Amino acid sequence: MVLKLYGSPISDNTKRVVTVLIELNVPFEFVPIDMRKREQKAPQYLEKHPFGKVPYIDDDGFILYESRAISRYLATKYSGQGTQLIPKDLQAWAKFEQAASVEVCNFEPYAYGVVMEKYYKPMLGEAPDEERVKGSTEKLNASLDAYDLILSKQKFLGGDEFTLADLFHLPLGSLLPLLGVNAIQERPNVKRWFEAISSRPSWQAAEKSTA
Repeated sequence: MVLKLYGSPISDNTKRVVTVLIELNVPFEFVPIDMRKREQKAPQYLEKHPFGKVPYIDDDGFILYESRAISRYLATKYSGQGTQLIPKDLQAWAKFEQAASVEVCNFEPYAYGVVMEKYYKPMLGEAPDEERVKGSTEKLNASLDAYDLILSKQKFLGGDEFTLADLFHLPLGSLLPLLGVNAIQERPNVKRWFEAISSRPSWQAAEKSTA
């Protein structure tokens, strides 16, 4: 049975999982969920994902939600094919986990704060909260100063090899300049890093496949 991915084409979390699947050369069936119609809140959907969000996967009856958990599961299950997205060496793995924690604590909250207000809310006919945009942008800038220092010493966030920790940044990071936030492009090492990861064929294909 081919793996099924239940998600939305407009969801950054869905695109994250699609990118992982492509990096690993895993065939899958994409089952679109219309968030504008709130299909993710339907009773039958909540049976699979009790928080009513996207995405989740059905891997031959094994149900899993949360995009980062899905990504780790897939990278572990298919570690023998495609790109090695989680290092096997203990210290390299520790550096990967450190970088993954950096993303979820020091990038995602602030980038998402911008994206929610300037991308998702207008899409739903709601007015953005400009104060939240300002605050999120300021915190993002402070975090990316630290990123620039880290990336002045190594190619990727977890070391010199591309990992899930880098990939996790792609969906939100790619939206920021479209929303007038150039925090990534204004820092030379961050810019070099993001250009390298966003030019990967997997991400280019993920954007097309969910368009």
